[in-house]
Amino acid sequence: MNAPTTAGMLQALPAEHRHRLLRSAREVSFPQGARLFEEGYRADRFWVVRTGGVDLDMRVPGRRAAVIETLGPGELVGCSWLFAPHYRQLGAVATSPVRAYEFDATAVRSMCHDDPALGASVAQWVGGVLVHRLRSARTRLLDLYAPYGSGSTL
Repeated sequence: MNAPTTAGMLQALPAEHRHRLLRSAREVSFPQGARLFEEGYRADRFWVVRTGGVDLDMRVPGRRAAVIETLGPGELVGCSWLFAPHYRQLGAVATSPVRAYEFDATAVRSMCHDDPALGASVAQWVGGVLVHRLRSARTRLLDLYAPYGSGSTL
């Protein structure tokens, strides 16, 4: 299996760990509009986008789901699989046809448990993604619902 050609996972993980993870992946595809997962459901797998785009969204009572972030090639879709209780905090939908690497969360957690160096690399990677997503969610929700927005000029 070839490694992804884009930055996310490539920059975050040492080559040995990246290749080990990719050996456990399977290639999948989703048509535009396909729902990868819903907020609140069990996080039993995750993906790294190869091609296409995925919107992460959050349910907002009385309103349409708010798009928190749009992900593209090389980016991680799904972070809740790593941390108990392993339930999704956001939803995800394909905004275009998507090709991705799919990983079994239980198998990857087991690999991380058995190899502490791999576990540390994966935790650093996913932790960095989580910090970025939290910042994105805060900014997006303030832009949508606060009287003066987030004040961000991004």
